[in-house]
Amino acid sequence: MKKFGIVSYNIYGNFTNYGSALQSWALHQAINKLGGGRWESVLVDYCPDILKDKDPLDPMKNMWDQDAESLRMCELSLPAIRENYVKFNNFYNNRFNKTAGKYTSENFDTIVENEKLDGFVCGSDTIFCMDEFGFDDGYYANYPVMKNGYSVSYAASFGDPTLTEEVCEKLNERLSNFKAFGLREEQMVDYVREHTSVPVQRVVDPTLLLTAEDYDKIADEKQEEEKYLLLYARRYNPEMEKYAENLAKEKGLKIIEISLRATNAEKHRMFYEAGVEEFLSLVKHADYVVTNSFHGMIFAVQYCRPFVIFSRYQCNNKIEEILGLFGLTERMLTESTQTAPDIIDYDAVHKRIAAARKDSLEFLDMELSGAK
Repeated sequence: MKKFGIVSYNIYGNFTNYGSALQSWALHQAINKLGGGRWESVLVDYCPDILKDKDPLDPMKNMWDQDAESLRMCELSLPAIRENYVKFNNFYNNRFNKTAGKYTSENFDTIVENEKLDGFVCGSDTIFCMDEFGFDDGYYANYPVMKNGYSVSYAASFGDPTLTEEVCEKLNERLSNFKAFGLREEQMVDYVREHTSVPVQRVVDPTLLLTAEDYDKIADEKQEEEKYLLLYARRYNPEMEKYAENLAKEKGLKIIEISLRATNAEKHRMFYEAGVEEFLSLVKHADYVVTNSFHGMIFAVQYCRPFVIFSRYQCNNKIEEILGLFGLTERMLTESTQTAPDIIDYDAVHKRIAAARKDSLEFLDMELSGAK
């Protein structure tokens, strides 16, 4: 049986990121189910150089926003951050078949021999985003053991790239490391096709390769008996908070909030310490979801929850594309005074997802079948 190492952004994220954890888990599960005895996957315990000095237990210096108020909110949330860190570590240690060793730029070229790997799957998430990670050698399959072996990408994202002449020169060189590209967004598909001679296809995020029934296997028990609105903020947005509070009041819902706005504890149930399993439960049982998280939206759709998603800097392209796939573009908002339709035809939405899932699994099967 062949063994593929999944290389992605996950274990060493310096802030709570349910999406990075669940996209890795979903890809791990999907590869194993698809293999049917032909192959299996292992999560590579990989720390990119750009993340090696980050301290997730003291993340204030690594925040996007360095204004005094944001830093104060983070400091007030440190007890929840540290509890959450333990839960995420448990998730990675208990829910995956993980490499025996930890790999960095210093020892990555020993991984094939140490772990008996036949190839690598780089993805998903924004591992190709140069603004976020540069041209990381693990994410771009640029270590000799990856370049000279068998590497493919699945649902890798470039974010919103700025393609200068210098960037394109480096990018084109690294694209040659791959045998096939599954890309999460349409934006760069044509570019990659023009600069490579291998299969290239837009595919769905790994979290859509599975169904709600798959996530139910790890989702925690119901966390709250009262009816509630889940407010999940990857970045503070006062318009989104105002919208959530108005909607909760209108519908008679309690607010459970996952964010760093610790002072909201006076009016909301704050739940930043939620682990991955608790997060799935919170989405599953919510009466409404308000978020600016790409994966928060995906799991609202997986569990057929009413939702809206607010615009977020540097994330609008991926949000707009996935809403287009769902046929739900009207559910992206920018202001608290906007509205979205009350009813979502989830039968139609999931038919669209099922068709895209089928195409994506066929492409992933083709990618993995090519390994000798």
